[in-house]
Amino acid sequence: MLASLLAIEFPPVSHVIEWPEFLFEGTPFAVSKVVVLMWISALIAVGFVIMAGRNFQMVPRPLQNVGESLYSFIQEGIILETMGPDGLKYTSFLGSLFVFVLSCNVWGIIPGAQMPVNARIALPFFLAMLVWAIFVVVGIVKQGPLKYLINTGFPPGVPKPLYILVTPIELVSTFLVRPLSMFVRLFANMLAGHLLLTSFAVICAALWAASITIVILPFSFLLLAGLTGFEILVAFLQAFIFTILAAVYIGSSMHPEH
Repeated sequence: MLASLLAIEFPPVSHVIEWPEFLFEGTPFAVSKVVVLMWISALIAVGFVIMAGRNFQMVPRPLQNVGESLYSFIQEGIILETMGPDGLKYTSFLGSLFVFVLSCNVWGIIPGAQMPVNARIALPFFLAMLVWAIFVVVGIVKQGPLKYLINTGFPPGVPKPLYILVTPIELVSTFLVRPLSMFVRLFANMLAGHLLLTSFAVICAALWAASITIVILPFSFLLLAGLTGFEILVAFLQAFIFTILAAVYIGSSMHPEH
């Protein structure tokens, strides 16, 4: 039994996060399981917004009730806390972003899929660059190109000689570190959770093959179930963090420091 446990072989990371391409192999338009899951997540987000937002009734249907709860959560828990009343017009965008990121995350615990889409860096990078483009355009439109650049690089209240040090830091932080922090945080957390679940699944399978009782005694299966529940929490939390960062960055472009 000990020999069989010591002989456990964990799949390499490339086998855990990469999937065979089955359409347009070897081209930039190649389609794999991750791409299909991303398409399904987009359909879920669009379908949820459409279905929850039509045919409003005084006694809400279950889907309408969920939609209204999400709407209130986005407005009261994110927008009003970070952007103020002026940010309410971004409710649809931020709500759709939250649903899309969440649906991409939860694929990691769904049997048959078992792969969070955001564990591949391409999609988090694209979403972060989309948010980056939005808050830069909002800043230019609200403040003007020159004033937006000045307000970003020369924050008020700083002694003028320190601008030599502060200005490059502020510019790099705003235009480089912000999108970098968004997509790296989302990608790294979802990849780490996926690798953790995969590792414990391999261990449970090896213990089950060695002896059924050894699975029950150390509660390895219960630990795997607990980790799966924790991964659901992480999926929700990362979607919330990504959405609230988007709101903070867009709000900072709408309301420059004084």
